[in-house]
Amino acid sequence: MNIPNAYMDKQAQLLIKNDEVSKELFDEYGVKKGLRDETGAGVLTGLTHVSTIRSFKMVDGVKTPCDGELRYRGYNIFDIVQDAAGKRLIYDEAAYLLLFGDLPSEKELTRYKGVIAELMQLPTNFTRDVIMKAPSEDIMNSMTRSILTLASYDDRKDDLSVPNVLRQSMMLIAVFPMLAVYAYHAHNHYDLDNSMYIHRADPSLTTPENFLRMLRPDMKYTELEAKALDAALLLHMEHGGGNNSTFTTRVVTSAGTDTYSAIAAAMSSLKGNKHGGANLQVMRMMDDIREHISDYNDRDEVAEYVRKIVRKEAYDHKGLVYGMGHAVYSLSDPREVILKRFVEPLAAAKGRTDDLALYRNVEITAPQVIAEERKIYKGVCPNVDFYSGFVYEMLGIPRELFTPLFAIARIVGWSAHRLEELVTMDKIIRPAYRSVAEDREFIPFDQRD
Repeated sequence: MNIPNAYMDKQAQLLIKNDEVSKELFDEYGVKKGLRDETGAGVLTGLTHVSTIRSFKMVDGVKTPCDGELRYRGYNIFDIVQDAAGKRLIYDEAAYLLLFGDLPSEKELTRYKGVIAELMQLPTNFTRDVIMKAPSEDIMNSMTRSILTLASYDDRKDDLSVPNVLRQSMMLIAVFPMLAVYAYHAHNHYDLDNSMYIHRADPSLTTPENFLRMLRPDMKYTELEAKALDAALLLHMEHGGGNNSTFTTRVVTSAGTDTYSAIAAAMSSLKGNKHGGANLQVMRMMDDIREHISDYNDRDEVAEYVRKIVRKEAYDHKGLVYGMGHAVYSLSDPREVILKRFVEPLAAAKGRTDDLALYRNVEITAPQVIAEERKIYKGVCPNVDFYSGFVYEMLGIPRELFTPLFAIARIVGWSAHRLEELVTMDKIIRPAYRSVAEDREFIPFDQRD
C-alpha cells in the first residue's frame, strides 16, 4: 500500500489533538495511570492462589520496604531452587506446582512428565506448512500465528471444561519450545541465508535441555548450561496476576474465548518492549556503554556514563537505565538474586569475566545515580531482566529468541491463571472508563469545511 506519509502525519496530528487527556484530569478524578500510583501500589483487580509477590512488610504499623519475595502456590522460590540445587532440573516440577497447586511426589512428577512427553509433537507437516512457509525475524509473531493455527487441529477447541482446557494448556507447554526454535531456524535459513537443520524434541529430556538440543547444530550442551537455562525459565514462569500478559490472559478468558485465542492475546502483550522485550533493551544499552567507556573495571567511568544516560544525554535519550527498577520490588528482585548465582560460573566458563565486571559496576552505580538525579518514590534495584539477556547470550542463544524464551516459561503461569479464572469467576472483566469528552452539536455533512 502506497499511502503518502504527509496524509498519515496530518491525520495523526488530528488524532492526537482529539485523544490526548491531560494529567490534571487523571489527578482530578483519582485515576491511577497504568493501574498503579506513584509509589508503585497497584489497583486490586482480583484474587489468586497461583503466586505471591511481596516487597513490603508492616513494622510497628508502618509499611516498610523489604527484600523482594516471590512464592509459587505459597512456596518461596528460594526454597524450590535450593532443594534442587545440584541434584535435578526443576522446570517440570515447578510447572506441576503452578498448574495443580501442590508439590509433586516422585510418582506424580514422573506421570506428569510422561504426559508432557506424549504431547511433545506437532501435527503432521505443521513445521513445513505453517512455520516454514512464512519466516520472520519476529519469532513472537510467528509463534502466535502457529498457536492460532493449532486451534484448527483441535476438534474440541471451544470446550471450556477444566479437563479439556488443562489438556490444551499442557499441549501448549509441551510444544512451545518447538514453535520458538523452529521459527528461528526458518528465519535463520530463509532470511539470513544460513544452513537449515531441524532436530526433533527428545521426550526423555526437560524443556531447557530440549531447547538447547533443538537450537544447536550438534545438539550438545553442558550441565552448567542446562542448569542456568532451567533457573532462568523457572524464574520467568510466573509473576502474579497483575503483570500485563497474565492480566490479559484473565481478561480474555473471562470473555469465554478458547485457549488458543487467550494465549495468542497473552503473546501479543508479552512481546512489548515494556514487558517481555525488556532484556533486549538491556542488551542494547550495554552494547552502547561498551562503545563509550574504555575500562569496564573503572567504576567512576561507568557511573559517569550512566549519569549521562539518566540525564538523557546518551544512549536513546529517554533517561532510562534498562534493567533497573521494578513496578513492585524496591530493595531487591528475588529472581535477579537467584539468577545472578549462575552468572559468575557461566562468565568464567565462557571467558566473559570482563563483561561481568561491567554488568556489576552498572548494577552498583545505577541505583546511586538514579537516586541522585531523580525524585523517586521507592528504592531502585536491578530486576531479572538485567542479567537474563547476558545469560542467554553466554548460552549462545540469538537475541531473536530472548522474548520467545520468556514465553516458553510464562505459558505455565498463563495456563494456571486461565484455569483459575475458569474455576473461580463467572463474570466478564469490564473495568470502567470515565468519559471526559465534551458534548458537541452535530454538523450536517454539507455544512462541514
